Amino acid sequence: MIKKVITTEKAPNAIGPYSQAILAGNTLYCSGQIAIEPDTGRLITHNITEETHQVMKNISNVLKAANMDFSNVVKSSIFIRNMNQYTDINQVYASYFNNNPPAREAVEVSVLPMDTNIEISVIAVK
Repeated sequence: MIKKVITTEKAPNAIGPYSQAILAGNTLYCSGQIAIEPDTGRLITHNITEETHQVMKNISNVLKAANMDFSNVVKSSIFIRNMNQYTDINQVYASYFNNNPPAREAVEVSVLPMDTNIEISVIAVK
């Protein structure tokens, strides 16, 4: 199996020893994205709605780098620092999946990288 690193300047650079995404065959494994604006490096954490939109934009740009979009996503994992924000997060998340949303879990965690409130990873298939 051929493994290809997927990278784009339109999503934040990895902040550790990992790739933005790996394409293995027809399956794309996207690393967790947080709400860093790729152009400015600014971290959005003051509003969960804006934070979630930025995470989803980052995911979208990684998907585009692999010639995919949200319709290719088959699985997502959402890590939330405060489950009381679940409804707001879910409203934003749902707006990116018009039909046939992927399988998913959403779990509350105590700490996320750079003290963010949400991190989302996805798996997509061509």
